[in-house]
Amino acid sequence: MFTVPQTIGSVLCCKCGIPMQPNAANMCVKCLRSEVDITEGLLKHAIIIHCPECDSYLDPPKTWIKAQLESRELLTFCVKRLKKNTTRVGVRLVDAEFIWTEPHSKRIKVKLRVQKEVLNGAILEQAYVVEFVQQEHMCESCMRVQANPDQWVAAVQLRQHVSHRRTFFYLEQLILKHDAAVRAIKIKQLEQGIDFFFGNRSHGVKFVEFLGKVSPIRSRHDKQLVSHDAKSNNYNYKYTFSVEISPICREDLICLPPKVAVSLGNLGPLVICTKVTNSIALLDPFTLRHCFLDADQYWRTSFQSLLTSRQLVEYIVLDVETISREVIVGGSRYALADAQVARLSDFGKNDTIFYIKTHLGHILKPGDQALGYDLYGANSNDIELDKYKGLVLPEAILIKKSYEEKRQRKRSKPRSWKLKSLNMEVDESRGRTDPDKQNTEYEEFLRDLEENPDLRFNLSLYRNKEYQPSEMASMTDGEDIPSVPLEELLADLEITDAEDGDEDMSD
Repeated sequence: MFTVPQTIGSVLCCKCGIPMQPNAANMCVKCLRSEVDITEGLLKHAIIIHCPECDSYLDPPKTWIKAQLESRELLTFCVKRLKKNTTRVGVRLVDAEFIWTEPHSKRIKVKLRVQKEVLNGAILEQAYVVEFVQQEHMCESCMRVQANPDQWVAAVQLRQHVSHRRTFFYLEQLILKHDAAVRAIKIKQLEQGIDFFFGNRSHGVKFVEFLGKVSPIRSRHDKQLVSHDAKSNNYNYKYTFSVEISPICREDLICLPPKVAVSLGNLGPLVICTKVTNSIALLDPFTLRHCFLDADQYWRTSFQSLLTSRQLVEYIVLDVETISREVIVGGSRYALADAQVARLSDFGKNDTIFYIKTHLGHILKPGDQALGYDLYGANSNDIELDKYKGLVLPEAILIKKSYEEKRQRKRSKPRSWKLKSLNMEVDESRGRTDPDKQNTEYEEFLRDLEENPDLRFNLSLYRNKEYQPSEMASMTDGEDIPSVPLEELLADLEITDAEDGDEDMSD
């Protein structure tokens, strides 16, 4: 069809006489702005209360909002303070953004763009700047801490009744990555656990909820009356949260109780713990069947480990014959195989050879070394094991491949990565801790991170600035030893003061 093109006519502004497109006011934009100021009556200055200790802002009457400078949370907080004023004047907020100011000036400038209908329905848009002045005033929790740093309201006592601290090393990295203990007033390290002290009960409750999401725990809480104001009927309590972590750890050998084995589809009864999160992953090393046991299921019928990682024995693999294809179980790869192994301590001294079945057929080769449990020479007094009549125990159960011999070549060489640590106080009132034992356990934890990519998946590893690869290193030095790829490492941001007084930021 034929259409007639339409052209938009122009009219003259009734004030200045320049040609323009017609509008409801018959004025150009400049003349319209000179006649009407839609920002009249809007707040241009405001005061906000800022806590310098915890970097939070007061949202009247009693709520404190934590926000960084020029963050989305701070912009939302500032706009919210002006919402009642813009609604009363009758303007509509279109856009908001920060204008940079010196951080030490205690001024925050926000540029707002608003619209309003004026003069016969014409819509005018205008921008203006609001200056917020920060007044420093500490919140109640920070004032309590400043008055007495040791005064706490909620304490979380984290415990695990095992002979090592591998679980706490892993939890420490999870806490650092998620800033779960950023509200903690003080952190104290004890022999069998860690105590976290908070200035508010809600912070302790939130921390216990975080622990329940990353580990199988059970908890209980108690409160103690500190003071009571009879006139105002106010009570002050101290709250204590007792949190116990399951004693089942990764690489433990477990004999499942008969009732638990039946509820899991006749799994086991001998199983290996392959992973611990908020549930416990169990694997049958002879059939590759697996299951996940959540915290409620475990604590309903709790059981102990038959053998732990402290009792691992070194074996040398003489022969391996794969009997099944490689399968993926719980994100990890396994393959059943028949293997001939001998204890490394017996190798060359006697002819004791064990013919066993293992789930590590995909990584073991003749000549490799492996760590496993020696059931042939172990004297186990497990109650659950005695309940199975006629159960024939294998002579050995391999757990993981060993790289100890190859690591001897890289001994005393620094790693290309590092971990951060919590600022903890060591409590020596109940006996002096053994630093050599703790250093050995921490070294084993670092090796576990290198060997197991799934273990470091949820952790933050940082580049080590002091690491310098040697140009004279041998091509076979450290061959086939697991290591952390460079693409998994994060750059650690450090802020230092230069000699001329300027701030120097370096990675």
